Amino acid sequence: MPIGDDLRRGLGIAPVLAVTGLAKEARLAVRPGVETVGAGGNPARLRALLDMRAGPGCRAVLSIGIAGGLDPVLMPGDVIVADTIVAADARYPADPALAEGLRARLAGAGIAALAGVDAAVMSCEAKAALRERTGAAAADMESHVAAAFAARHGLPFAALRVVCDPAQRALPAFAAQALKPNGEPDILAVLAALLRGRARVGELVGLARDSGAAFAALKRCCDALGPGLGIPERP
Repeated sequence: MPIGDDLRRGLGIAPVLAVTGLAKEARLAVRPGVETVGAGGNPARLRALLDMRAGPGCRAVLSIGIAGGLDPVLMPGDVIVADTIVAADARYPADPALAEGLRARLAGAGIAALAGVDAAVMSCEAKAALRERTGAAAADMESHVAAAFAARHGLPFAALRVVCDPAQRALPAFAAQALKPNGEPDILAVLAALLRGRARVGELVGLARDSGAAFAALKRCCDALGPGLGIPERP
């Protein structure tokens, strides 16, 4: 019989800390043995939230969610398990055992480097430049923050990301302001962008299609990994 989180705490089993950007990512990651933290795509806020923790209080850190594609061969819904996080000023290796354990449980997942960025990579040209500079397959705005937190506290770290917008597709300009601070979509901001001509219906349709494929794949990953998102318990 699976044990509940209250019993886990009683046994001294710390949770996995799942670091996300979007509220929907956090909802998909929630399951027994997992605690989530996210900041709505704001790396500075995420750093502050992590720094406020009274001790790490977790057994491992997992960055999980969607990402922008940098490698032109990757399509929406493709799954990447990171071997390295490349930030502007540092490189953070993933824990090899955790990374291999995730990859083994996720059919079709690839192993590659991820780029951690403090601002969304919007244009195809910017994606290509970041790919050239880092060699990363995809980019997100949480993995480098999560990796640095794990390194400071001596915790094992891994990252699982699903491609949303591919390398050959630019993000519409309004997308950078389309989130509330809690990571929920800001529907009013999107409608305002449409009314003011800063967004086009075709862009919304394309983004919805890409994000639909990415979130469906992320759900499959979370369900396949199960309790603790596949990271073993260590009392």
